[in-house]
Amino acid sequence: MKKSWIILIVVLLLALIIYSSVKRTYNRMVLLSENVTKQWANVENVYQRRLDLIPNLVSTVKGYADFEKETLTQVIEARSKATSTTIDPNNLTAENLQQFQAMQGALSSALSRLLVVVERYPELKANQNFLELQAQLEGAENRISVERRKFNETAQAYNTYIKMFPKNIYASIFNFEEKAYFTADEEASEAPVVEF
Repeated sequence: MKKSWIILIVVLLLALIIYSSVKRTYNRMVLLSENVTKQWANVENVYQRRLDLIPNLVSTVKGYADFEKETLTQVIEARSKATSTTIDPNNLTAENLQQFQAMQGALSSALSRLLVVVERYPELKANQNFLELQAQLEGAENRISVERRKFNETAQAYNTYIKMFPKNIYASIFNFEEKAYFTADEEASEAPVVEF
């Protein structure tokens, strides 16, 4: 009789230890996953801020009759494509993130071309509205860079946690999947050509 009580107590203690371990690990994975989702919302927020600035920038630039219409059209089209690409934070796969980055990169490229063309218009460069919008756009680009870095750090913490043993077993059981990272644009790996 005494032996069966000891076995029962040992089994209950083991069950309690296993339950506690699974609960603690599962809750930590949920917390880290939610942190990634929150940080993704921050990334989307700063991209949206940039998107909101573009119509004002375009209207300010449109006021100059001889301004290149093709450049404005490219910016408007790139903005439209960028707003149509959204990602569900629960599905942050490398492919989805790459598609999102491509659309945002096309918008950045169109904006860069717009700002280069503006250099030819001294009266536009002196326009106070344009200068303010340009400063806000530069601030938005800086915030995007900061939030992308923070997102990668948050995703790394989550990915590292779910890959560690024995947490990787629990992650597999509860379907916690690895989150993708922002990567540098392909053009970033090529050194710019400078000619004098």
